[in-house]
Amino acid sequence: MEVEEQDIENLQAELKPEKYKQMLLPLNDALDILSGKWKLQIIFSLKLGRKRFKEIQRSIPGITPKMLSKELKELEVNELAQRFVYDTKPIKVEYELTDYGQSLKSVVSELYKWGAAHRKRITGKE
Repeated sequence: MEVEEQDIENLQAELKPEKYKQMLLPLNDALDILSGKWKLQIIFSLKLGRKRFKEIQRSIPGITPKMLSKELKELEVNELAQRFVYDTKPIKVEYELTDYGQSLKSVVSELYKWGAAHRKRITGKE
């Protein structure tokens, strides 16, 4: 069931607390999956296509290999990213967003736009 933003606003005024808590579950689920400092940055990096581990790491300043590995595994478990291992010497490993992960592109783009506008508002700079 898809709930429109206006529907949510109208329902909030008339809902009992228990029903309102139920409505918050999808938002909590999304936050659980995407929470933390790195996941959205990894998704942003992968939204342009398949990348090797080191390419992802270089595209995200400050992320350690250990943290990147952990976050990529979590994205895989949640079916947002896929890992490709090639039988070459040395072994080649690449990652890309799944079709399901691609569904987050618009969310990431909107967060980016909001963040850019917020940065400009707060700092007065582009």
